[in-house]
Amino acid sequence: MNILLLSMSGGLGAICRYLLGLAIMKKNPYPEIPIAMLTVNVIGSFGLGVFFGAFTTFSTFSMEAVELLREKKYRKALIYISISLIGSVITFSIGYLIGIWMAG
Repeated sequence: MNILLLSMSGGLGAICRYLLGLAIMKKNPYPEIPIAMLTVNVIGSFGLGVFFGAFTTFSTFSMEAVELLREKKYRKALIYISISLIGSVITFSIGYLIGIWMAG
């Protein structure tokens, strides 16, 4: 039952992200930065902070980082934040290059 509820809420979150992204891109089709994803991540982080539930994994990342800071685990927080951000960009880049290579 928990897996079913998680699947349904995850699907609902994905639909909300998509629709919000479309609405933002409609108003600003050529942004200087990825404003749609930025907006979704910021709203998701706010929602998780207020309601302990949100529609982005970035909001969960934010909550976990703040929890480490609240516990005064500054070194662990820095490591977690650094690896999450830099590691994600690096591994995306590697995956992207592999995808291009595989496509021929």
